[in-house]
Order: sequence, then C-alpha cells, then structure tokens
Amino acid sequence: MRILGVDPGIGRCGWGIIDFESSKLKVVNYGCIETSPKSQVSDRLLEIHEEISSLIKKHSPDALSIEELFFNTNAKTAFVVGQARGVIILAASQGKVPVAIYTPLQVKISLTGYGRAEKDQVGKMVKTLLVLKEIPKPDDTTDALAVAIAHAFSTRLNTKLL
Repeated sequence: MRILGVDPGIGRCGWGIIDFESSKLKVVNYGCIETSPKSQVSDRLLEIHEEISSLIKKHSPDALSIEELFFNTNAKTAFVVGQARGVIILAASQGKVPVAIYTPLQVKISLTGYGRAEKDQVGKMVKTLLVLKEIPKPDDTTDALAVAIAHAFSTRLNTKLL
C-alpha cells in the first residue's frame, strides 16, 4: 500500500509518501510545499492544490492521510489552514484517492505510544521507523510522514481485526 501523508498548512504544507508492504515501511519521497505570504490566498491555495494533484498523479497513492486541524488560539490561522486542508482533500477526491483523517493525538499514540509526545520524540520515531539518516526538515515534512505511518499502522490493525 502506498500512502501520501499530508500536514496541511498555507505557508508550509508538508508531504510524505511511504510504501507499506508485509509490515515493512519504506520512504518513497517527501518534501514541503512552500507558498509566498506575499501572494493572494487564492493563489496559494491553487499552488497547494496543483502540487498535491501532481504528487497523486506521479506516485499513485492508495490512500491520502491528513492531520485533523487543532488550533486553540488563532481563529484566523485555523480558517486559512482549513481552506488549505479543503483543497488537499479535493485533490485526493479528484484523483480518486480515499482520504483518512487523524488527530495529532492519534498520530502521536500510533508512533510513540504516548498522546502527549513532544515533536522531537515523533521525529525520532519517524527517523527510526523509516530508517532515515536524520529527522526530515522542516517539521511539517516530519509530521506528514508521521500521519502516513499512523495510517499504515491503523490499516494493519484493522486488517488483523477482520
């Protein structure tokens, strides 16, 4: 199974593609879509949509996993990130790719066993599980790989329960 994980954002949108076969994880590619704060929001959203659509066409993922939004302070930021999340889900829908949504708590528990794990703990687990030389940067990329891994683990668990 090939999974495209996405950490949605308007300025930086992390993405990571992993393969999950026979309980083994393998990184395919990862990166970060960065949009200019000087551009109109509509142009930034279009750029994110086009990049995610391109990744879907190039890598043909079996699923797109995306992090649920969690904001407790800035409603304006939450609104615009929600818009970015919407165009990402739209790109998946247009590409006929099923979408799975995970909360940050679910991702942290899946990778570390602890829902209040710090970013560096999650990063170290991503590095270890994907056998990487270093923790991917920026954090948005690490988070995208983490949500992809969480989906792989969730899929494995659901398959074993059937």
